[in-house]
Amino acid sequence: QVQLVESGGGLVQAGGSLRLSCAASGRASSSHAMGWFRQAPGKAREFVAAITWSVGSTYYADSVKGRFTISRDNAKKMVYLQMDSLKPEDTAKYYCAATGRAGRYYSTTDYDYWGQGTQVTVSS
Repeated sequence: QVQLVESGGGLVQAGGSLRLSCAASGRASSSHAMGWFRQAPGKAREFVAAITWSVGSTYYADSVKGRFTISRDNAKKMVYLQMDSLKPEDTAKYYCAATGRAGRYYSTTDYDYWGQGTQVTVSS
């Protein structure tokens, strides 16, 4: 059984930081890469960042480059998203996802498994 569980969301002021965590189990833990996506009300789900389990290669959306950092702990099968210099436009529900495909990380259709999401709200 596949399971992805996110945690770490909350309310923070603009300029603040949050660290999201995603615990992978089951088939998700043997995937090729993990990604973070976000979805604001009335908007499509969008790519935020991705990381490969083996090499640790990272990929970021332009909107978060330099502010967000994705990392992983292979032993614990955990993926993290450190979010700094948060802006009100970062407000969204953040989802963790797993993919078995190499080289394709930016689209929701590239991912096989999804968590339930964690809410991040940034106040101005």
